[in-house]
Amino acid sequence: MLAFFSNAAARVRRDEKGATAVEYGIMVALIAVVIIVAVGLIGGNLTTTFNSVACAAKGGTMSTAATPVCSK
Repeated sequence: MLAFFSNAAARVRRDEKGATAVEYGIMVALIAVVIIVAVGLIGGNLTTTFNSVACAAKGGTMSTAATPVCSK
């Protein structure tokens, strides 16, 4: 009977480690999805901002047309 409880306790300890690894895997996957979505949503705005700053550094101004153009 004691051996049964010892084996059961050992199985529970092993199972918790496996569950923890799965939980960490799910958390990493969710974090990756959040990062991908954030970059997708913010990426266009960042490109426009950096292009505008680069244009201003050259002494020009950005147009607000459909295709922004740097003009001096």
